[in-house]
Amino acid sequence: MIFIPLDLWNDIFGYISSNIGTSLLLMAVPFIIGLVVGFFVKKLLKIAIIAAVILVILAYFGIFGLSFGTLGAWAVSGGGAALAGGMLLFGVLPLGIGFIIGLILGFIFG
Repeated sequence: MIFIPLDLWNDIFGYISSNIGTSLLLMAVPFIIGLVVGFFVKKLLKIAIIAAVILVILAYFGIFGLSFGTLGAWAVSGGGAALAGGMLLFGVLPLGIGFIIGLILGFIFG
C-alpha cells in the first residue's frame, strides 16, 4: 500500500475546491454542445438516409453515375479530415469525453 502524507491530501482537495467553478464550466460547455450536436445529428440523419436511398435509386436507373471508384475517392478525400477532427477531439480528452457523452445522450433522447 502506498502511503501519502495527509498534508498532500489537504493540498489536493484545496486545489480542487478552489478551482471547482472553472472545472465545472470547462466540463459543462462541451457536454451541452454535445447534446445540441447529437440532437441535430439525429434529425439530419433521417434526411441523409432518405437522400442516400434516392441516390441509390437514381444510380440503379442510370440517371446518376455512382461507382465504387467515386465512393473510394470520396472516402480518401474525407477520411483525412475525419481523422484530423477525431485527433483534435481526443487531444483534449476531458473536454472530448464530455462532448462524446453529450453527443450520445443528445442522439438518444433527441
